[in-house]
Amino acid sequence: MAADRVVAVDTPDDIVTARQAGHDLATGLGFSLTDVTMIATAISEVARNITSYAGRGEIRLTISSRENRTALIIEAADNGPGIADIARALEDGYSTGRGLGLGLPGARRLMDRLEVHSTLGHGTVIEMWKWAPRDTGI
Repeated sequence: MAADRVVAVDTPDDIVTARQAGHDLATGLGFSLTDVTMIATAISEVARNITSYAGRGEIRLTISSRENRTALIIEAADNGPGIADIARALEDGYSTGRGLGLGLPGARRLMDRLEVHSTLGHGTVIEMWKWAPRDTGI
């Protein structure tokens, strides 16, 4: 099973590609159908933010160790305008665009961990992970 995949996100069609890559990797790791769906949905949310706010970026999927446990790691990165108020962006209902404000808070609820690193004018990196259902020896 490929443990590292990068999907360029430039168009809405790329959101589907990133979602499918996450679905395939999560299925291969033995996640339940419910968890696979949550992972794919979280990927959709952060990838949609890339197309909506930054125009282009990438989704990187890896299997790695976090806090001494194996996890599926999803990193969404862009060189867009950045997030001025990360705490506020993680609040339900807050949106700087025309969206419903469900993207980042929704993704955070679907995953085991979500971290946001952003610099105004230089882009954003969102790292989220879901603990693997079984130890893969990483």
